Amino acid sequence: MDEVVAAIADPVRRRILEMLRDGDLPAGRIAEEFAISRPAISRHLRVLRESGLVRDELVGRQRRYSLDPAPLAELTDWLARLTRPSGWEHRLDALETEVHRTRRDRRAGRAKGNTA
Repeated sequence: MDEVVAAIADPVRRRILEMLRDGDLPAGRIAEEFAISRPAISRHLRVLRESGLVRDELVGRQRRYSLDPAPLAELTDWLARLTRPSGWEHRLDALETEVHRTRRDRRAGRAKGNTA
């Protein structure tokens, strides 16, 4: 997970991942989006590749990159555990949901009784 976090820490690499979300792209097309050198983009792509977030394939003379979101799963799970309500907060949320459901059901019952 640390390697993935380090890879997405850089805004250029995050932007590359966003670009690849919609489909694979050649390295040249990725480089066109940034005001930095092509060797710098190559280094960013290498970091993403080594973290497992990006895969590359040689198609003819062109290297194409694609997103592999699988390594993000562990990070996503960890973040969810941090943000998920726990203990009493979780139980109070469930109670609030049940209260709203009961009120809705009672209103629906009264509406049926008034129309008959």
